[in-house]
Amino acid sequence: MKNFKEKLSGRVFLTLALFSILALAVITIFILVQGAPVIGKHGFAFIAGTSWSPGNGEFGILPMIIGSVAVTLGAAVIGVPIGICCAVFMAEFAPSLMRTIFRPAIQLLAGIPSVVYGFWGLLFVVPFISNHLGGLGLSILAGSVILSLMMLPTIISISEVSIIVLPSTYKDGALALGMTHWQTIRSVQLPAAKSGIVAAVILGLGRAVGETMAVIMVLGNATAIPSSVLEPVRTLTTNIGIEMGYAEGEHRQALFATGIILFVIIMILNISAQYITRNKSKSLKIK
Repeated sequence: MKNFKEKLSGRVFLTLALFSILALAVITIFILVQGAPVIGKHGFAFIAGTSWSPGNGEFGILPMIIGSVAVTLGAAVIGVPIGICCAVFMAEFAPSLMRTIFRPAIQLLAGIPSVVYGFWGLLFVVPFISNHLGGLGLSILAGSVILSLMMLPTIISISEVSIIVLPSTYKDGALALGMTHWQTIRSVQLPAAKSGIVAAVILGLGRAVGETMAVIMVLGNATAIPSSVLEPVRTLTTNIGIEMGYAEGEHRQALFATGIILFVIIMILNISAQYITRNKSKSLKIK
């Protein structure tokens, strides 16, 4: 009876795993079939073109690529240092009671709907930028601030774990050599946990690249190449989210082609994170 249950459980798990792979394959094939004709027709001009005018048959997504990169890098500049500092504080300095309170609170940030982040940004971040820095407020900077908040749970949680799981001999040895606590963190623990921290940052960037609803509300959605962080932009995801509802024919295919480019970017980020994390696990086993 026990062997029967084990075999049944194994087959159930295998079926679920195969179903997940099948679902991913179907989605990938569907996007490729729908978007490939436009890429094949326009070629490199689809990626390098600067004009997005579906009514005139112009499908250049370079402004959206630049917008996505600018907003994501801005979010990284703001969110990565804050996330790593929070992780260090949680792992090394926070009292146990504070950890008990802060960890669920940080995880709760990941559960807040993106539209709530966008609404908060529209009510507070956008007016603040407009009143104190100039412009309309709907800008790269506003989107970067919102995305940095959405990245924090991923960066903090994974970075904290990467620091905690380090062998205790690293810290004990450094302290025994006369290093202060901060010197030990800066010179020993952070370099040793670098792979895990980098993986956390990449996963956080993947979240930022794929976000749609929150940034639709605060970016301004201008299909032009920006010259300042205070100017509005449109990202790849917001371009799809805004226009898919009424797109037809080649316009619809162009949006699916945009999805292909986005799909490739996110796949590269996820594969990089998996590669870095795997190398980190191997190095810890060797040590």
